[in-house]
Amino acid sequence: QVQLVESGGGLVQAGGSLRLSCAASGRTASPTSMGWFRQAPGKEREFVAAISWLGTIIYYAESVKGRFTISRDNAKNTVYLQMNSLKPEDTAVYYCATSRDTGRLRSGVDANWGQGTQVTVSA
Repeated sequence: QVQLVESGGGLVQAGGSLRLSCAASGRTASPTSMGWFRQAPGKEREFVAAISWLGTIIYYAESVKGRFTISRDNAKNTVYLQMNSLKPEDTAVYYCATSRDTGRLRSGVDANWGQGTQVTVSA
């Protein structure tokens, strides 16, 4: 099993920035892709970003493209999400996830999930 622990969430004003981190531990298969989803109250969970093992394949949701940047440090088994120019619409619980490849991850197939971290953006 793999355990995923997110950190870095909080309250920020519109236009501000936050950096989320997700550290993986436990017995995991490697290589693996990592990424982020989010879920706002009353809405379905949606894909945010994904990155392959070497970082050569990266996907972003259109709603965050140009504002969010995903990266990873394999030595630390950690994935990051730098969020700039935040909007109230970005308010959600953000979940870290892993899967065998970015395609599976984007679809939530065979994925492992973290517990989530709250991001709140005020107007």
